[in-house]
Amino acid sequence: MSAGGVEQTTLFISHAGADRAWAEWVAWQLEDAGYTTELDHWDWAAGDNVIVRMNEALERGRMVAIFSASYFDPARWTTEEWTAVLAARENLVPVRIDTTQAPPMLRAILAPSLVDLDEVAARRALLEAVDGPRRPHASPTFPGSLDPGRLRQFGGSGPRLPGSLPRVWNIPIRNIGFAGRDDLLVRVRRSLTKTFPAVAFHGRGGVGKTQLAIEYAHRFSGDYEFAWWVRCEEPALIAEQLAALATKIGAAPAGVAVPEACEALAEELRTRSRWLLIFDNAEDPAALTSHLPSGVGHTLITTRAPAWQSHATGIEVGVFDRGESIYLLRTRVPSLSRSDAGELAQTLDDLPLALVQAAALLDEGMAITQYRQLLSESISEVLDEGRPEAYPLSLAGQIRLSAQSLSRADQGAAVLLNACSLLAPEPFPLHACVRSVSDASATLAGLIAHPLAARRALGALARHNLARVHNGSVHVHRLTQAVVRDQLGACERTNATRAAEVLLISASPGNAADPATWGAWADLVPHLLALSPTDFVTDEGRDAACQACWYLMDRGQAETVLPRLQSIYQVWKEQLGPDHHDTLWAAQCLARAYSETRNHVLARELDEDTLNRRRRLLGEDHRDTLAAAANLAVRLAALKNTAEARKLGEDTLSGQRRVLGEDHQDTLTTASNLANRLSELDDVEAARKLGEDILTRRRRVLGHDHPDTLISGHNLEIWLAQLGHVEAARKLGEDILARRQRVLGHDHPDTLATASNLANRLGRSGAIEESKELAEDVLARQRQVLGHHHPSTLITAFTLATALAALDDNQTARNLYEDTLYWQRRVLGDDAPETLRTASNLGVILTVLNEITAARALGEETLSRQRRVLGLDHPETLASSHNLMIRLMRSGEISAARELGKETLLRRQRVLGPVHPDTMRTATLLHELQDDGTND
Repeated sequence: MSAGGVEQTTLFISHAGADRAWAEWVAWQLEDAGYTTELDHWDWAAGDNVIVRMNEALERGRMVAIFSASYFDPARWTTEEWTAVLAARENLVPVRIDTTQAPPMLRAILAPSLVDLDEVAARRALLEAVDGPRRPHASPTFPGSLDPGRLRQFGGSGPRLPGSLPRVWNIPIRNIGFAGRDDLLVRVRRSLTKTFPAVAFHGRGGVGKTQLAIEYAHRFSGDYEFAWWVRCEEPALIAEQLAALATKIGAAPAGVAVPEACEALAEELRTRSRWLLIFDNAEDPAALTSHLPSGVGHTLITTRAPAWQSHATGIEVGVFDRGESIYLLRTRVPSLSRSDAGELAQTLDDLPLALVQAAALLDEGMAITQYRQLLSESISEVLDEGRPEAYPLSLAGQIRLSAQSLSRADQGAAVLLNACSLLAPEPFPLHACVRSVSDASATLAGLIAHPLAARRALGALARHNLARVHNGSVHVHRLTQAVVRDQLGACERTNATRAAEVLLISASPGNAADPATWGAWADLVPHLLALSPTDFVTDEGRDAACQACWYLMDRGQAETVLPRLQSIYQVWKEQLGPDHHDTLWAAQCLARAYSETRNHVLARELDEDTLNRRRRLLGEDHRDTLAAAANLAVRLAALKNTAEARKLGEDTLSGQRRVLGEDHQDTLTTASNLANRLSELDDVEAARKLGEDILTRRRRVLGHDHPDTLISGHNLEIWLAQLGHVEAARKLGEDILARRQRVLGHDHPDTLATASNLANRLGRSGAIEESKELAEDVLARQRQVLGHHHPSTLITAFTLATALAALDDNQTARNLYEDTLYWQRRVLGDDAPETLRTASNLGVILTVLNEITAARALGEETLSRQRRVLGLDHPETLASSHNLMIRLMRSGEISAARELGKETLLRRQRVLGPVHPDTMRTATLLHELQDDGTND
């Protein structure tokens, strides 16, 4: 203790962000009483390690904890603070500022309450809590020489008790339903007290900027001698409101002229420190600049425009986070379930005003199902209902008013807004609009041709808060889109649709198969998918629509894009006719989508029709006709008409070499497909030779990293492995994988296919652990990208199961084999080679697990199918025959095992040669059977 009886250890003020005003009041009173305090936002600098500073503060002294509902929120740092002090059995000094019950561990600690006390009584209760009630040990100091307190030396009387209002006060009534925003309020307070005494809240309409300003004023009312609200919708009336304040605080006498009163107010504010001015809905900085005060008091500005950097610290007010949205909805509509509240918040994009309006309708008795239906049918009309009293306009009304104002201010921006209202609620890259479009309107052509005009339009959209603008992209919110769309008349809608198509054409980067265009396509695809097929009225627009679908199919999303292509094809077929080149381009895309979703019959029918039409319209040797023939050859192969596919592929390749040349991309694509057919017909050596030629040409023409080049490398790797060149295949596979990861990304289907093959090669070369690790990674990615039951996913699952079996994790391998077999039978069919391969391996695992009866039954079925599908002499058929021989022997059927062994040995000797390892294994086993008929 000091001579004066005040403890000299530091008092650390522990508080929740929502209670910052109370924390400041407590710290002030304790400092004023001679204590040394530590308060995070007073004493900690930007960049400090919060945990370290907190630990140091707790080591230096006691902790004053401000108990409240927010303080006991488990997600806050305060939990760590009070539990650390309690665990260390240190002295905890709590005071309560609301009636929230403390956690059970703290209920035994006496926590004096400051609730409903006036400031004098609250200060006394606080000081007694810190030092306890006591009689003086020495004579009290003579009042004439009392230390005025460390903080009072700087002027002012200190903050009043939080919640008490100053005498001069015209702030709107507090919204008792205000929810969330604690962190934002703390940020505002810190900015005003630490950075610059003026803050501008900016953000789109409906995010609650005005409500935030009102809440700030009420929450921190104890820190101000007066607070004044100035409405700025009409700039001409600002001076009159400031003059009224001058009279109210005695800075100017009643009846004095407005300019003189404003001047007197400005002088008064320069000499005071504890005042708050709030300028609400101030859209034009130039109209407010002359009215902004100077001095160390605080100024808040609410605005939709972000351009206040010269006058205030800008703080953007965004939408609620999901937790805040759910809290608001369920507070106002207690019957609403958490899941329904979350779903509704997502639909309304967490926009506070939209949530409040929704809550008003639901609270009046509207069922959540009915509200959802109304949202889907007429969202603009719904956003007109349920306006709270604190808002002069509904959300829809605000958006309509802003759109009308924009139309008067900047016609180009209005055209851009209407067009974007039909696109996706994603950023549109206006900066990418570089191609001129012949029949674009003069206004839109000007925006595309002149960057400064585009910049002005974007600036106008941002100022009217109808879009977010960033790096030349414009992002119109989904709810704004709905309201703008709904107010378009028939003629305006037609113009907006045409403008949207023009923007998409102008931004279209070209061939979606070219890697150089992929970044641009990623930004553009959502917008091309948003327009209806009927909205594309030009060849350029329809080409862009198909290119977007092609881009997605290249990324394994054929199933997603299939309904879109079906709609495009049907609409254009009806509008343009079946022979129109855009209809045929759509047919080509749709056939690919059918093929990649394993509907090979429809794909073949569509490609046959396309080929016949192109032959009739363009002739046999036209490039598009030859491309259609090449596509049909692929479809025939998918339907196992391999010989027919090979013949059509050879004829097409001959025509393309003659018409286009041997190095043309179309020619090389057809040659690549033909090499696949040769492999499927077991002429792997011919496939390898053709594949090496294709790879060499593509590397020279397209470069080593082009996707088509990488396809050739991927295929050649497979054929090298099939021909026994395992090391060469592994090296090529590693090179292709590294390039695909760099060019396509780690999750691209083609990258994953190469990685899957490499995992298989590693397993076959004995690197089992590496094979397992790679297969596990690939399988997880494929399930995420392609789905659990995609054929490529199932191939990787087979590889992983094989690695697990090789590592003697037989039960896990068995489970994975069984799951894979089940889905291969459903997706590929019972007789697919991949299905039979999995069945064969599962039989081996069942044998290892001593489930001989099940293994034998599966082995007999698999062998029967392989003999029919693959042939009696196929290596995989012979492997199954060898395995069945073992199961027969294990079942005691030695004679049957011996007969099957003899047949298998003869066929392996003829097909593989007498010294092949598989032949030798069968010979050894047969020899053992002939010795005693009992050995395994």
